[in-house]
Amino acid sequence: MKKWNGCSLLNHNTFGIEAKARLFVEYGSVEELQNFVRSDQSDSKMLHIGQGSNLLFTQDFDGIVFHCNMTGTILEREDENSAILKVGAGMPWDDFVAFCVDHGYYGLENLSQIPGEVGASAVQNIGAYGAEVKKFIESVEVVNLFTGELEIKHNVDCGYAYRYSNFKGPWRGKYAVTHVWFSLDKTFRPNTNYAAVRNIVEEMGADAVSASVIRQKIIDIRKEKLPDPNVLGNAGSFFMNPIVEKETFLELQKKYPDIPYYEVATGIKIPAGWLIEKCGWKGRHLGRAGIYEKQALVIVNLGGATGNEIVTLSHKVSQDVYEKFGISIKPEVNWI
Repeated sequence: MKKWNGCSLLNHNTFGIEAKARLFVEYGSVEELQNFVRSDQSDSKMLHIGQGSNLLFTQDFDGIVFHCNMTGTILEREDENSAILKVGAGMPWDDFVAFCVDHGYYGLENLSQIPGEVGASAVQNIGAYGAEVKKFIESVEVVNLFTGELEIKHNVDCGYAYRYSNFKGPWRGKYAVTHVWFSLDKTFRPNTNYAAVRNIVEEMGADAVSASVIRQKIIDIRKEKLPDPNVLGNAGSFFMNPIVEKETFLELQKKYPDIPYYEVATGIKIPAGWLIEKCGWKGRHLGRAGIYEKQALVIVNLGGATGNEIVTLSHKVSQDVYEKFGISIKPEVNWI
């Protein structure tokens, strides 16, 4: 276990925001975390982070920030159709996806190149290009940050929904994710819910396309649309795509015939990036925070921005979208 007092969090969040933690703790085993939690830390605020790719620090954190340094992948069991992999929460997410593609475990290809770590994927229910990770999570191992007890949360217990889990709701701040079990297919079946993937499958033929081809296609799309956080600080998609009732959508469609949409079980999903762009925000900025010129869904740190500057910009964008469309857009990023 490693500990740092007054640790800078600049390199622990992809927005590139300067903030400090009173204590930063990096653990390499479940037992290390349990022993630390069971020491006298009852008066401390606690926060568990991965790569900080979904965090916005608006102030210093007067408490303990934990980070998991467990990165191993273990084949727990398998049959002729599927495999169960146990993965350390500290493993970079895209490294895990690459491992799966290379070793013949399929289903995560459309989630390639998403920043962050495996533990955060189970908290956030990451999704992109027609896939969500909740479909592949079997269970989640956690340590209770108040008691040190080790618990297993099964998929059905986690309350997974669009960009949501109970770890972001009633369990917020209570647990540290230490391992995640994934159930993956051993036969490749391309997920063609996203048009660009569907097109490449149609062009090459379902029998010719491979998981590595789909993975590379997703990587190329993300590199084209999204800024590299090492160059321009950002947390990827800042806002969630709103879901509205069908009646509300039909009224909007009368006024905006070109409005893009996706039918989902709970209503009609409208791309937040389209709403923001129609409000004229794409490529604009307020001070040192701006909307990315290639993707209106992304807020970027143009250099030296504070968390509060980014919050101010997000509020202004949300307000303009509501005034123009009557739709509330909510942040996907967690504010600290």
